[in-house]
Amino acid sequence: MTEYSESFSAHPEQPHLINRSNWLRAAVLGANDGIVSVSSLVVGVAAATSDRTAILLAGVAGLAAGAMSMAAGEYVSVHSQSDIEKADIEREREALERMPDQELLELVSIFEGRGMSKATALAAAREVTAHDALGAHVREELGLHEINSANPLQAAMASGLTFSVAAALPLLAAVLAPAGALIPTVLIVTLLSLALLGALGARTGGAPLGPATLRVMIWGVFAMAVTAAVGWLFGVSV
Repeated sequence: MTEYSESFSAHPEQPHLINRSNWLRAAVLGANDGIVSVSSLVVGVAAATSDRTAILLAGVAGLAAGAMSMAAGEYVSVHSQSDIEKADIEREREALERMPDQELLELVSIFEGRGMSKATALAAAREVTAHDALGAHVREELGLHEINSANPLQAAMASGLTFSVAAALPLLAAVLAPAGALIPTVLIVTLLSLALLGALGARTGGAPLGPATLRVMIWGVFAMAVTAAVGWLFGVSV
């Protein structure tokens, strides 16, 4: 009979990618916002003035402010999620101390709902409770696991860093654009950057390349179009 360990995998050459979900979400969000917001800012200022110094200063200011805002926002929001998770875990710990029998029956009910017979569910609930009662309830009842638990610092760093790197692309395009062609150059680089972001996100997360790339491009263009529409409605360059 084959013996299995906790680290056994049926396909070690193709590991699961779900453990990347937290930082990948923050990274894609930061990069997408960096590309779209700084590109919109540069194009808006360029439409109002031909002064390259003013355009580049606006872009650099947008990059710095946006990176800090994204990092701070991710940290605060994910920390709030982490606080909720910790509070729920603490409630489970108290419940296990006060009413262990009811908590055991709760596990039995969960396992039955997943297709186990009552006898098997009871045996399984007793075994996982004996091994790690709190860990079992955190996983089975709360749906929390170490691979998807909130990590505020990781999310903040991923979002802030990718925002900075991605925002630098339209800014660099503005620096290198030939005279009289700044706006179309920045827009072309923005579209290419969005396509690259979609492809990298899909590759990192193991998702189909085409749909992910198209999705990022469509929503990026939509966001820029809304920005331009707001500027047009109010008679200003946004």
